[in-house]
Amino acid sequence: MNLRTLFAAGAMAFALAGCAAPTVERYAAEQPALDITRYFNGTLDAHGMFQDRSGAVIKRFTVVMRCSWQGDTGILDEDFTYSDGTRQKRIWTIRKTGANTFSASAPDVIGTANGVVAGNALRWNYVLAQPVGDKVYNVDMEDWMFLIDDKVMLNRTAMSKFGVGLGTVTLSFIKR
Repeated sequence: MNLRTLFAAGAMAFALAGCAAPTVERYAAEQPALDITRYFNGTLDAHGMFQDRSGAVIKRFTVVMRCSWQGDTGILDEDFTYSDGTRQKRIWTIRKTGANTFSASAPDVIGTANGVVAGNALRWNYVLAQPVGDKVYNVDMEDWMFLIDDKVMLNRTAMSKFGVGLGTVTLSFIKR
């Protein structure tokens, strides 16, 4: 192997390592520790926006979430109101599957959402059936939620299709 090939291989490995996403375990020592069965219990208000891949704000919205738990199963009943006056409802059923793992389903989620908690962070991965005009697209969603204090959580969701970024959703949750 000549020096040029070795250098090219090293540069490629370095570039790929830079693309690696952080894992939720990176936040294991962060406080306050997130207990989703406690935080997502009661009523929460959320304010958010969707930005396309250029960063332009396409939609703003508010959400009222009514959350409750029975044992290891939680219901998150979400009512969305968008800036254009349209409304949407999504009801999540969340199940605790391990010490720090959860699965979730909702009518417009394809398959199962998988979540992992560590420290103050929660990461969800799922596929959402997203209507656009007369069509519905199955979009990959990667949610990162960070508990700021006992009342406030921030959320950033990356949306993609075939690995191509479509936009982001930014939300702030406030527990009543």
